Amino acid sequence: MKWLFNFVGKEQIAETMKILLVDDHSILLDGLKKLIEEDEMLSVVDAVGSVPDAIRSIDKHKPDLVITDYNLGDDDGLSLVQKSKRLFPDMKFIILSMHDEAHLVKEILKEGVNGYVLKKDTKAELIEAIYAVRGGKMYMSTDINAMLVKSLYEPDEGKLLTSREREILKLISQEYSNRQIAEELFISERTVETHRKNIFRKTKTSSLVGLIKFAYANNLI
Repeated sequence: MKWLFNFVGKEQIAETMKILLVDDHSILLDGLKKLIEEDEMLSVVDAVGSVPDAIRSIDKHKPDLVITDYNLGDDDGLSLVQKSKRLFPDMKFIILSMHDEAHLVKEILKEGVNGYVLKKDTKAELIEAIYAVRGGKMYMSTDINAMLVKSLYEPDEGKLLTSREREILKLISQEYSNRQIAEELFISERTVETHRKNIFRKTKTSSLVGLIKFAYANNLI
């Protein structure tokens, strides 16, 4: 495989790389496992759908690499990275996600992940990312790199919440449900839930009442 030798030749690899997959969609997990194990030097030791299951699997299998989605039901990939790093500081992570929002990617990168690949990217790019991370490099897919460069010139840079997050916060304050917000803004409910989690995290609030108080006190709505 052409991309393999961009980073390290197979003859230099002493052991098969152990990989844990984390995603709350079982069909995607099955496809990823099959894709990755087409490479004889890569082995999927487990495939799970939640943060608690991932933590247990990491403790049991001690994988070399964890490939995780950002959205994981009631939790998220950022939480998984944080919890895992406390137990295993040297654990390597690649985020494989549909989310390409600059503020979210930057927040995840701050936690020390080793790669970020979009689900729409090619299988060659994912395999390239795996071997790059194995070789001690950080890997950002082409679209993520372009987005990060573009974000340097965005007017929202440096603000607590992005324009989209402020839109959602305003609708939350008007007691819109996730479904109603999704319909209003023409986005998916999962995307709304991701933004909601980020809003609570950024404002360091844990309840709707606390969030609304914070929003008014800081002129966010």
